[in-house]
Amino acid sequence: MLRPGAVCSQDPNSRIDSSRVMNLVALPAFSDNYIWLLHDGVNALVVDPGDAAPVHAALDQLGLALSAILVTHHHADHVGGIDALRSRLQGPVYGPARETIPLPCVPLTEGQDVDVLGLRFQVLDVPGHTAGHIAYMQTDVATAPLLFCGDTLFSGGCGRLFEGTPAQMSASLAKFAALPADTRVCCTHEYTLSNLRFAKAVEPGNADLEAYDARCLVVRAAGAPTLPSSIGLELQINPFLRCGVPEVVAAARAQGAGTDDAVSVLAALRSWKNGFR
Repeated sequence: MLRPGAVCSQDPNSRIDSSRVMNLVALPAFSDNYIWLLHDGVNALVVDPGDAAPVHAALDQLGLALSAILVTHHHADHVGGIDALRSRLQGPVYGPARETIPLPCVPLTEGQDVDVLGLRFQVLDVPGHTAGHIAYMQTDVATAPLLFCGDTLFSGGCGRLFEGTPAQMSASLAKFAALPADTRVCCTHEYTLSNLRFAKAVEPGNADLEAYDARCLVVRAAGAPTLPSSIGLELQINPFLRCGVPEVVAAARAQGAGTDDAVSVLAALRSWKNGFR
């Protein structure tokens, strides 16, 4: 593990242990947030702790030490619990270099990596929801890769464009679409069912979407999270990753998209989604 405050570049001589079993837990927070906890039974990291209470409770229950905090963007429901966790934090807080995160914080941009829990996380710049939003991609675990994507990508949807542009969001989603299909998508909100209602309005003929919606209804009725999703699944059902599919393009055109290019289609879909009920 890096010493506190250190950032690791891509060093071929670094030793990464990909054989250990890592446990991924979605901690509910507020009305629909998830704080992601990743641990090896002894040490843990958390992602976007907007509320400290669920993290304290999980660490106490599982007997874990908190080794690091990863932050994707500056919104209060993602950073609000950081300061209350510092008393038990044994390593750094990592966050986007282009946003204001509670200090001290190690600033990150694409091209940098961090080593936490003996695992290497690649940093991706994914603006759109906010101007400096980043994501963390992990490929060293023995199971499927992990993507901590904050509020850029949701299952069946994407984040609102509070600070970024449709072109930025389109480029950010294209980065995710190029990841391995089995990558686990760890979004930070339980928006899946509402997103799928919109997705079915965009692409009513999508059988994969209908089947996924039915599964998610059962999962939520049981009180379980629909997440993580996967990149392969999202490419099948998420209209914001399907901006070149003829039915999606036609739906966007009907909502005012000026052209068939991906940015125009995404812009029309996002504007439609903002008012969709």
